[in-house]
Amino acid sequence: MVEPTQYDYELPRELIAQSPAPRRVDARLMVVDRERNSLEHKHIRDLPELLKPNDCLVLNDTRVVPARLVGRRTQTGGHWEGLFLEAEGNGFWRILCKTRGKLTPGETITLTDTEGREDTLLHLQTKQPDGAWVVQPEPMAEVFELLDRVGRVPLPPYIRGGNMIESDRDRYQTVFAESPGAIAAPTAGLHFTEPLLHRLENQGVTVCRLTLHVGHGTFQPITADSLSEHKMHAEWGSIGRECVEQIAECRRGGGRVIAVGSTAVRLLETAAGGGGTLEPFTGRTDLFIRPPYEFRAIDAMLTNFHLPRTTLLVLVHTFGGDELIHRAYEEAMREEYRFYSYGDAMLIL
Repeated sequence: MVEPTQYDYELPRELIAQSPAPRRVDARLMVVDRERNSLEHKHIRDLPELLKPNDCLVLNDTRVVPARLVGRRTQTGGHWEGLFLEAEGNGFWRILCKTRGKLTPGETITLTDTEGREDTLLHLQTKQPDGAWVVQPEPMAEVFELLDRVGRVPLPPYIRGGNMIESDRDRYQTVFAESPGAIAAPTAGLHFTEPLLHRLENQGVTVCRLTLHVGHGTFQPITADSLSEHKMHAEWGSIGRECVEQIAECRRGGGRVIAVGSTAVRLLETAAGGGGTLEPFTGRTDLFIRPPYEFRAIDAMLTNFHLPRTTLLVLVHTFGGDELIHRAYEEAMREEYRFYSYGDAMLIL
């Protein structure tokens, strides 16, 4: 039985990045070579030296929405915070709530914008078994337009207690973000710039895109006694025929499929299915990649350094191997790499 405690480690707090590197491409990059059982220190800007013509780089083009909500309970004036999860249609949202006391159906929340001005009312409808509330905003508005007005960047709590500064609107977003819906960034993609992507394409690397909307479950620690008992969170994703065909062409040319981020890995592996043939896919995936798992869709992955005892770290261990990844994390701490969402990255070959 594989126990979650195997994925625990102690990280000095000063290694948790509180802001991104001044230039995206200057983030450090540890190259983890599984065949050579080796570790090498580079930077993101060195990727053109590490990737080859005919390789295929797979990006997640999800766009982070300003999902963190702040307001007060209309009747009592008590402070309230929330997190937008998704729109349910017919003007209803699913959100998480945090406040003192017990919320009741029929109660209203007065949202405040980033300047502290009262803006929108949320009517609480029902509380669902998973703890989320179904709410209805008043006045009605297009969901992402409303969130742009009243929402904050949903930073994880280990970055400044979750409190955004204005620069986070740009830096907690990939330069290729297109499809709104994520409530956390696909952080491995934060390191890329348009010039770097153009340089890679000019040397023969194919860049293709899929979409997986990162959900709030991505940071949740595994609390079950064994990995087999953990209930994986589901996230919506889509991989189109064009991306599938680009990956197939890469394979025919002898190139490697390199997934940027654990989210891209999960969607690619979901779309490959049991048969191992990659097909277009649209829907929700709750794939939990854990040992033993045979990877069917990817040859390499670029990923940040993850929180202990999380499904993301389990995925990385499963792909890279326990001994090598354990050694890589120890080396990263010794060399004072920056960890988590705004931190440095590793390329596992």
